[in-house]
Amino acid sequence: MTLHLDDDELVACVACGLCLPHCPTYRVTGLEIASPRGRIAAMRSVQYDDAPIDAAFVGAMEECVQCRGCEAACPSGVAFGHLMEETRAVLHDTPGARPRLGQRAVEWLGYRIVLPNRVLLRMLTWLIWLAQRLGLVPGRFGLPKLAARDLTIRLDSDPDPEAFLFTGCVMDAWQRAVHRSALAVMRSTGARVAPSPNGGATCCGGLHTHSGRLDEARALARRVIASMPGDVDIVVDSAGCGAAMKDYGRLLGTVESEAFSARVSDFSEWVVERGLPELRTTGRSVVIQDPCHLRHVQHAQGPVHQALALAYDISTTADDGLCCGAGGAYAVYQLQLAAAIRTRKAEAIRNASPMATATVLVASANPGCAMHLGAVAGLDVRHPAELIEEALP
Repeated sequence: MTLHLDDDELVACVACGLCLPHCPTYRVTGLEIASPRGRIAAMRSVQYDDAPIDAAFVGAMEECVQCRGCEAACPSGVAFGHLMEETRAVLHDTPGARPRLGQRAVEWLGYRIVLPNRVLLRMLTWLIWLAQRLGLVPGRFGLPKLAARDLTIRLDSDPDPEAFLFTGCVMDAWQRAVHRSALAVMRSTGARVAPSPNGGATCCGGLHTHSGRLDEARALARRVIASMPGDVDIVVDSAGCGAAMKDYGRLLGTVESEAFSARVSDFSEWVVERGLPELRTTGRSVVIQDPCHLRHVQHAQGPVHQALALAYDISTTADDGLCCGAGGAYAVYQLQLAAAIRTRKAEAIRNASPMATATVLVASANPGCAMHLGAVAGLDVRHPAELIEEALP
């Protein structure tokens, strides 16, 4: 059978191996099949040589974090992210290659029922809060500690806004404090801003794309586009969501979707371009963790560093932005690999900190990374919006 991959993208890899040090699964396992080069070779074998889609092939594809660090290192410009998304889409629809029944049931409930439904997601969040209060949620799940005062935060809207802040699904339910800080910082630039309007802008579809559920991702993308017509700026404070929304043009292939994607900016991109007020110097040190979808996909990590440097002593890790292992739902399905990758990242973060303190302050512009790294003792992971708000005059 064929994987329906673009031939030009599939043959672009020349197997030079420059991607290997930038692949977190290869760094952990040392296995060729766990590298971008090895995975592409496996894709070619299926598409061109009629190799079977067996358990080894499926495992190799599922164990990819989809961090796309290989793309940044590739001199041939291999579109590995596209290849992996299309391959997973085929696996999702292929009997015998699909995930186990239990995983499919969880994904159906999460991706089709909960994430696109704002009310249901909020209700589930309150149930999680109650379960945490009763001590029923194990720490190994990596969920953030929910607080009732954060869950009840109201996000105010300015009349005739110049920019919308996309609130999304998980962040809107679990990290509303980040949205509140982002809106405050955006208003400090003198702009009129508002959270994304209408119930349609609930989920961007990024998690669906990663899982090969492309039809569902396209349906959600259309909902998001329809919820914010016009030409108002769209600001996103989740690196994963921003990467997905900037790719709507390719996902949907329409003029309207391309125009929409052109309106999307990462939070730090937007506030730096607008011009922040003079921030007060905090005297605190912060290690910046560049989320993969901000650094490798959006190529927009620079404004985070630029903004935080106005108020903090910043430092960066020496691992060339290697992935932390969160990968959306990856940390749920690939527990051992995700934990091993996180251990390496946490060590790099601690080594980058100039302060020999018990708790290292970390800035991360992606909620998945924040939750994944926040489960590691000694790391206080905050969103850049929260840190910038603390430094406002």
